[in-house]
Amino acid sequence: MSATEEGGSQRAAQTLRAQLRLRQLILEGQLRPGQRIPELTLVDRLGVSRTPVRAALVRLAEEGLLEAAGSGGFVVRSFTEAEAFDAIDVRGTLEGAAARRAAERHPDARELAQIRDCVHALDALVARPKLRADDFADYVRLNEQFHAQLVSLARSPALERAIVRIVALPFASPSAFVAAQAALADARETLLIGQSQHRAILEAISAGEGARAEAAAREHSLLAKKNLRSVADRDAPLRRVIGGNLIRLAKPKR
Repeated sequence: MSATEEGGSQRAAQTLRAQLRLRQLILEGQLRPGQRIPELTLVDRLGVSRTPVRAALVRLAEEGLLEAAGSGGFVVRSFTEAEAFDAIDVRGTLEGAAARRAAERHPDARELAQIRDCVHALDALVARPKLRADDFADYVRLNEQFHAQLVSLARSPALERAIVRIVALPFASPSAFVAAQAALADARETLLIGQSQHRAILEAISAGEGARAEAAAREHSLLAKKNLRSVADRDAPLRRVIGGNLIRLAKPKR
């Protein structure tokens, strides 16, 4: 590797490190909505030079977590409930398209083995009569696997890129509200509904029924909207949502 290539690789690594750390500061609430991002302070805080910091800021603005300030620089974005609902709708539309494409490809048993194993593991988890905190963590892990495998089955790089972009907004991700829902009385029932929808998506893909697969995937995304409504006016559960601190509530908390 030449000195130029090595320097470029180091800058890319520094930019990624700055981007990940800056995203963490935003999602943890250490940088709050409306707060201007102090570029020079970040250089010291993140331990990188100004060039990677600037590149990281631009990337996070592209993800939607930052927006340009009127006098230059960037501020942390906030999102209304309507914007959060809209982001979930977009994910549902994209995942519906992925499910349709997956079904229309008529994947064989070998291709479906991973997602089928994932659904079986989720079946066993939600069948437990009482769920502990560790069970919800396992559900999040398996749920993320299911959604990743669904997108993979579509064999569409364009769809995959679009979905990666929308779930960069953390409250739009498939598991965004699982931890928050765990604090509510109907938590297990919600997981049971979600799992029945996973099975419906898998069955439709297995049968090669594109329209049914798409409808099931879009219906599944509505569960995230229901969960957002359930926690939107409850302070403690909403704080469990990654990025929940960025959502401006439409009505006062109880």
